[in-house]
Amino acid sequence: MIVTYNWLKEFVDCDLPAAELSHLLTMLGLEVERMEEVGGGMDDVVVAQVVEKNQHPNADKLSLCKVDNGKEILDVVCGAQNFKAGDKVALAQIGATLPGDFKIKRSKIRGEESCGMLCSEKELALSAESSGIMILPEDFKIGTPLFDALGTKDVIFEIGLTPNRADCLSVVGVAREIAAKLGTKVHYPGLEVNETGAPIGGIASVEILAPELCPRYTARHITGCTLAESPAWLANRLMAAGIRSINNIVDVTNYVLLEYGHPLHAFDFKLLAGGKIVVAAAGEGEKFGTLDGQERELTANDLTIRDGEKAVALAGIMGGGNSEIGEGTTEVLLESAYFNPSAIRKTSKRLGIHTESSHRFERGADIAGLTRALDRAAQLIAELSGGKVAKGVIDVYPAPVEPRVIGARLARINAVSGLSLTAAEVEEIFKRLEFEVTQAEPGVFRVKVPLFRVDLEREIDLVEEVVRMNGFEKVPATLPQASVFSDLPSDAQRLAAKVKDLLVAHGLNEVINYSFVAPSSCEKILLPQEDPRSNGMVLLNPISDELSVMRTTMLPGLLETAVKNISFRTLNLRIFEMRRIYLPVEGEELPREPLYVSALLTGRRDLEGWNQGKDEIDFFDVKGIAENILGELNVGGVNFSTDELDPYYHPGKACRILSGKKVLGSLGELHPTVQENYGISTPLYYLELNFEALLSCRKKQGAAQVPSRFPSTFRDIAMLLPRELPVADVISCVNGTKAPELEGVEIFDLYMGGNIAAHEKSVAVRVRYGSKERTLTDDEVTRLHQRVIDALQKKLNVSFR
Repeated sequence: MIVTYNWLKEFVDCDLPAAELSHLLTMLGLEVERMEEVGGGMDDVVVAQVVEKNQHPNADKLSLCKVDNGKEILDVVCGAQNFKAGDKVALAQIGATLPGDFKIKRSKIRGEESCGMLCSEKELALSAESSGIMILPEDFKIGTPLFDALGTKDVIFEIGLTPNRADCLSVVGVAREIAAKLGTKVHYPGLEVNETGAPIGGIASVEILAPELCPRYTARHITGCTLAESPAWLANRLMAAGIRSINNIVDVTNYVLLEYGHPLHAFDFKLLAGGKIVVAAAGEGEKFGTLDGQERELTANDLTIRDGEKAVALAGIMGGGNSEIGEGTTEVLLESAYFNPSAIRKTSKRLGIHTESSHRFERGADIAGLTRALDRAAQLIAELSGGKVAKGVIDVYPAPVEPRVIGARLARINAVSGLSLTAAEVEEIFKRLEFEVTQAEPGVFRVKVPLFRVDLEREIDLVEEVVRMNGFEKVPATLPQASVFSDLPSDAQRLAAKVKDLLVAHGLNEVINYSFVAPSSCEKILLPQEDPRSNGMVLLNPISDELSVMRTTMLPGLLETAVKNISFRTLNLRIFEMRRIYLPVEGEELPREPLYVSALLTGRRDLEGWNQGKDEIDFFDVKGIAENILGELNVGGVNFSTDELDPYYHPGKACRILSGKKVLGSLGELHPTVQENYGISTPLYYLELNFEALLSCRKKQGAAQVPSRFPSTFRDIAMLLPRELPVADVISCVNGTKAPELEGVEIFDLYMGGNIAAHEKSVAVRVRYGSKERTLTDDEVTRLHQRVIDALQKKLNVSFR
């Protein structure tokens, strides 16, 4: 919000220097981000009079002038031609510094000495454009500093407002804060609308079809208007606030917007079909041309202002080109309305339009101040355009809003602030803020908050108001009292940290990806539409379209990370992530959020080196990592199955991990199509474990077993079995004999090809036998070993070599 010092002084008695006023505003919570003097340091630009204007002897397009600055006659060379001898002009004398750090020096131009410069409005930053030098009124006194003569010497304050302070998006609002702080009164403009026209009821009408979006709509009619340039005082005020002057009618609406903070809109009444206004939602897909020359496609959620046939404005945001004030305008219908902030915000954001009007409506306008702004604008338009204001006001207000009443306690105010204010002091502060206040009982206030303070809702808001007006600097500095609690990590947290440490020990690096993925991510990893993971929760306000769905698996995020790393030539990649996924639950608002640990590996098994191998990571590297995690967590009954694999795995190169019938996770090489979808050519290996399932399948830690004092005996078994038969079945079968003397079994050889049939593989296992009580005899071991062989032959139908 931009306000000027002189403008503020029209509303509040304030003799503070500009720097002190800037500090006061900042301490009130209205931070002054920029302070700029207009005309400051430019007293060397003075009112002067052209005594003579002659042709430059050495240049056809230049004039050689004699100019009186009130002290002496100076020679000045000028290129403009829009003046004559006797005109009063703006003279920048030697030593003056113009905007843009342009310094005026004595110089020779085409052989003739020039002792100054005749200035245009643009060169003095008084206008964005100018066609020649500035011609001043005849009654200006020669030698007077120009900005003093124009009355435009001022200070501009640019205030950075927080979104809740909509009441300060106006000069009146800022003046109200200053008056409350200084204990003075606000001098509001006198509103005397001279109604000399016909009754408005017979001229125009207003109908609200969407009262929930537009609770109040007011209008006035002005006829006999003459469109013209705005007077200098009005144009200068707007320019100081960064608004371009257009014409006297449009400029008044902008001026009142800055003054009162309430947006207005002026329609060319002759362009309104039927002389009526209808406030209604747009039609779905309706096209509408706004004042900026753009055609917008509207939806049924957009609020429009319509006449008897069509939309003429986008409510609270921008008018339409089909009803704008133009050269032929003589009749004006002036609108002052209140629109639902949420509706304006949604339409403004969807269409990408942000205006001074939408900025204020989005934050909440003063529904009680509509008619004040309307009357002020009608008064000024009538004065500046010569128009006649119709008798009466159209005011459609079906459900008047009552001011909010909030309770506040003196004890609470002092407890929160650390102050020791009296009830009289607090009551005085509320009254200075223009709040109506009564005491229900000593120290208990009932405060009726004006409707322009939309930000005040609770007692704590009133506490803040008291502290602000009393002065933040008066709040005593105290150290906060706090208790420090140190909770020991839970078993789950401790085990999660252990799993992370184990993965790091295996050479993996932890990554943290967004919890959001692209809608196409499930399709890229080949999950079918009927898979529940393909229907993740969609965000209402995503960061981007590519991050609009809550992830149901961590694989897409890891693949995106892999793509970025591989593009930077990090080809040996080992990454993991241990975070939550979000699985929708039918009939529930919130999803399940299980904790998963996932890893992705590709590249060489060992780092490059002269004594390192060049083998690539394979399925068994990932399986080994998984087995180490399962062993560290003491998960029991683990087996691996190739049934019911997820579609993103390579068939025959992946497996599920189970504990009994409970699925713990999966691992394996990713499907070539998945790699192709992400533009990766090297094989990728993926591990996925449900951490919560791992914890539920942990076995109790048993007591340490004393090793046997007696030697063990080993027997080997070499066998042929079908290639599709998992070797894990062999191990399970051997352990299934459940003989107490069977201490363990290990695979030590796997061979395929050569003289082995194509549909078979050769597997060799070593079985260890022993007892804690004595040394087993050879006959005992032979009998035990035969039981194992018989079990393998009976259950798996293997043949022995």
